[in-house]
Amino acid sequence: MTAPKQTAAHVEELRQQIRHHNHLYYVLDDPQLSDARYDRLLRELGKLEAKYPDLITEDSPTQRVGAKPVKAFNQVHHRLPMLSLDNAFDEDELRNFDRRLRDRLKLDDSEEVEYAAEPKLDGLAVSILYEDGSLVRGATRGDGRTGEDVTHNIKTIHAIPLRLTGSDHPPLLEVRGEVIMPRAGFDALNARARGKGEKEFVNPRNAAAGSLRQLDPGITAQRPLDIYFYGIGEISAGHAAPTHAMAMQLLRQWGLKVSPESALLTGVEQCLAYYAAIFGKRGSLPYDIDGVVFKVNRFDYRETLGFVARAPRWAIAQKFPAEEETTIVKDVEFQVGRTGALTPVARLDPVFVGGVTVSNATLHNMDELQRKDVRIGDTVVVRRAGDVIPEIVSVIKKKRPGKSRKVRLPAKCPVCGADVERPENEAVARCSGGLYCPAQRKEAIKHFASRRAMDVDGVGDKIVDQLVETGIVKTPADLYRLSLENLSALDRMAEKSAGNILEALEKSKQTSLARFLFALGIREVGEATALSLSAYFTDLDELMAADEEALMAVQDVGTVVASHVRTFFQQTHNKEIIDALLAQGIRWPVEPRAASDDQLPLAGKVFVLTGTLDKLTRDQAKSRLRELGAKVAGSVSRKTDFVVAGEKPGSKYEKALNMGISVIDEEALLQLIGK
Repeated sequence: MTAPKQTAAHVEELRQQIRHHNHLYYVLDDPQLSDARYDRLLRELGKLEAKYPDLITEDSPTQRVGAKPVKAFNQVHHRLPMLSLDNAFDEDELRNFDRRLRDRLKLDDSEEVEYAAEPKLDGLAVSILYEDGSLVRGATRGDGRTGEDVTHNIKTIHAIPLRLTGSDHPPLLEVRGEVIMPRAGFDALNARARGKGEKEFVNPRNAAAGSLRQLDPGITAQRPLDIYFYGIGEISAGHAAPTHAMAMQLLRQWGLKVSPESALLTGVEQCLAYYAAIFGKRGSLPYDIDGVVFKVNRFDYRETLGFVARAPRWAIAQKFPAEEETTIVKDVEFQVGRTGALTPVARLDPVFVGGVTVSNATLHNMDELQRKDVRIGDTVVVRRAGDVIPEIVSVIKKKRPGKSRKVRLPAKCPVCGADVERPENEAVARCSGGLYCPAQRKEAIKHFASRRAMDVDGVGDKIVDQLVETGIVKTPADLYRLSLENLSALDRMAEKSAGNILEALEKSKQTSLARFLFALGIREVGEATALSLSAYFTDLDELMAADEEALMAVQDVGTVVASHVRTFFQQTHNKEIIDALLAQGIRWPVEPRAASDDQLPLAGKVFVLTGTLDKLTRDQAKSRLRELGAKVAGSVSRKTDFVVAGEKPGSKYEKALNMGISVIDEEALLQLIGK
């Protein structure tokens, strides 16, 4: 059936709208359309194309996953080779690279080379060909001269436009980029695999490569892949730019995603500073990187410099210290945390990874240890990224010695000798010694005195360690029995500092029920839950006597939290400690009871704070909002009701405006919360 002209025009208009919103969402991270509205546009287009098949085009948004599985990948010959890069591993090597360039370019000492810089993404390099603005081929890098045709899989990645935007794009454009899997998507993918009992991917790079090389594009479409473009291979005559930076600007104009971390730098000193800055923020980026790439910005300079072997002379990758290395597990010990949780920790042959020497790595819990099948004597892959605690990624089972030993959960706490308990269906094993266990005692007292709990200024980790190790303090209540003589006898404790701690302890006695509950360290009771409990019960005795059914009437308290709260208050030694604390004079004002969640004026509302507030601290604002039933989130989403913007608001403010979310200032907030 031939479509009427009016329908054909409407179909093309729908495609343009969907392409525009795909670009906003996947490339610019700036959605301006609700998911429901976007889905309606896509469904409408799909229905019209199903009714009039003659209107279907290969670059239609409905054709992202329209191809059948292939039996094998065809080979693609790169007309312009996809070259590898030479590496620099320290500052001297980068300086030597810059010196060689200036010598070849015959620049004098006063002339600096201009470099285009960007993070070196840890993914899979690809080449994508556009003809007359439409995507016609996608290929892997392969050996640099011959790759594999992965066109059908490339089309499933939403960040890659099936058709270039604008009208000034060249008739032929071949672009190079790196397909990656962001960490959040990688974690979700592995979580699904664990749930199905399937094999997990070792790292995001392997996951990206494996996903792009699926014979069935339907499988690739289910994987959370992304891409950043970093260069141009071929381009029609008359469309090339004179510099790399200008070429990247053209790619942005044509709807292609370019790294937001890219920069234009002058001279090697700026390059070194850029490297340090990117290395510092490496752990906070949403994707893995393994270094920084520096390229000569001017294309005429590149022609002069030329190539050597399989690498250009005009570019170099300064690599970060390796994030993964292999070593041997010498032993596995168990550490006891504040809540009694036993964490298996592998003692390793020291190995340099992620910029530091690592001799310990966490195994998280017994489920994780058993899933990875880590044994004493195994050769393992250890990973350390940024400031993340080192962890064992996998076991190299081919190297497992015959005398390797399985790790057993200890029956007794390694610190206090109390029984170790592991509730059914829980991954975490715990010491039953409670506040009597010295390991838990230290952490419990540190938590009790912390800023968000009782806020005892001056009682930090080292002070608590000494107080517990000398036997002066055995419970949180003992803190309020300290004397000037006790404190002054501690290492590096002057009489004035001791006096300041005593003043801070006295000041902390005037608190709130919510802070007191949080300070007790009840499992699963964070600040928000403590606020909910205090707002509902208002009376501590009533809360301590409440059964699980009564506790579950509180906002955000489910069966698990109710069980932990009930168990905590049933234990005799906990009641004794609470009585001792109250006997030392800890008090809080009695707030009027909130009869039900529905009566809280801001119940169900979601707030996000950004910028600096003048009359309230961020913590005060959060606390008051939660007392009134609101939830305080850290990021703006479609669930956000209000964004409170103080001075110098950040990107959350802009995102709220773009999404049409209500933005209020501090004065409006104060009116809402009754201050």
